[in-house]
Amino acid sequence: MRGDDVQQVDMFSYISPEQRVPKDHPLRPMRKMVDEILVDLSPQFKTMYSKIGRPSIPPEKLLRALLLQILFSVRSERNLMEQLNYNLLFRWFVGLNMDDEVWDATTFSKNRDRLMKGNIAEAFFKQVVDQANKHQLISNEHFTVDGTLLEAAAGLKSFKNKESKDQTPPDDPGNPTVNFHGEKRANNTHQSTTDPEALLSKKGHGKEAKLNYAGHLLMENRNGLAILASVTQATGTAERDEAGKFARVVGGGSRVVTLGADKAYDTKEFIQNLRDANVTPHVAQFTRGRGRRGSAIDGRTTRHAGYEISQKKRKRIEEIFGWLKTVGLMRKLQHRGTEKVDWVFKFNVAAYNLVRIRNLLEA
Repeated sequence: MRGDDVQQVDMFSYISPEQRVPKDHPLRPMRKMVDEILVDLSPQFKTMYSKIGRPSIPPEKLLRALLLQILFSVRSERNLMEQLNYNLLFRWFVGLNMDDEVWDATTFSKNRDRLMKGNIAEAFFKQVVDQANKHQLISNEHFTVDGTLLEAAAGLKSFKNKESKDQTPPDDPGNPTVNFHGEKRANNTHQSTTDPEALLSKKGHGKEAKLNYAGHLLMENRNGLAILASVTQATGTAERDEAGKFARVVGGGSRVVTLGADKAYDTKEFIQNLRDANVTPHVAQFTRGRGRRGSAIDGRTTRHAGYEISQKKRKRIEEIFGWLKTVGLMRKLQHRGTEKVDWVFKFNVAAYNLVRIRNLLEA
């Protein structure tokens, strides 16, 4: 018998979002981990908010919403608020009931900026790493380091001479014509008017130069989880400088610690810095012309079987960068300034770790 297509505009429902979400939904274990972390961060939230005045968006709900924005690749806060308005799964994860009003996108962005000033991403990231440690998923002996370029939210047209005083009005204020062909442009003479902290850089020979920041990761080799993350300006030595800082964090003890890296890290100075930090350098060897080896890594390192294992394991760090730039939408940044980009980068890495931890625990 055919059913009737009866539609009612107004109807009461006594089923909560909790009952709508399947018991085996992949977001459930993540929600449990996130709730534990937010309870631990509650004292830090208290110091950030005044005891008087009108209540703002609860920071717990705001952070859950930001996590959903990353996990589902939502491109803007406005689209996120739209999803929260009708998506039952989003409402359940954030902690909104069916009749709760969704926040205005501008209000949401302003409250997010407050969390950025409070360095919450760093604390949240550390709590996620602690969750992995609690489940014994992290190695404390074998690590990999690498960096990537993050394209800044600024165009090459904004990269102008610092001493230029050209007051000629543009032909098109929204998208002016700029002819910089034949002009030698460098970071010491030019600066972006849109994002002054972004630097002109490129990943390698033959690649185009863009305004970038440098994102850095330290990954443990057992399960491919990131345990340290940071963003710096994209200088020529940023990757090795930051890797040296990471090495001093994990090294220095009595245990044997190895650090894998690609050929860009194979310099005498960097290798010596690792040895001074009591870290064994498992860096890929750099070769120069006609088969002659121009590497700072010698046989006392390469002869061990662990070196070959590190060379295989270190490539997994590219999976994290790939996830951040595709799912996390960090291929092109939406924030300006090293401090804000660092906040977003660490929070994205924390989201990746949550997904990875969930998958490992299920396996």
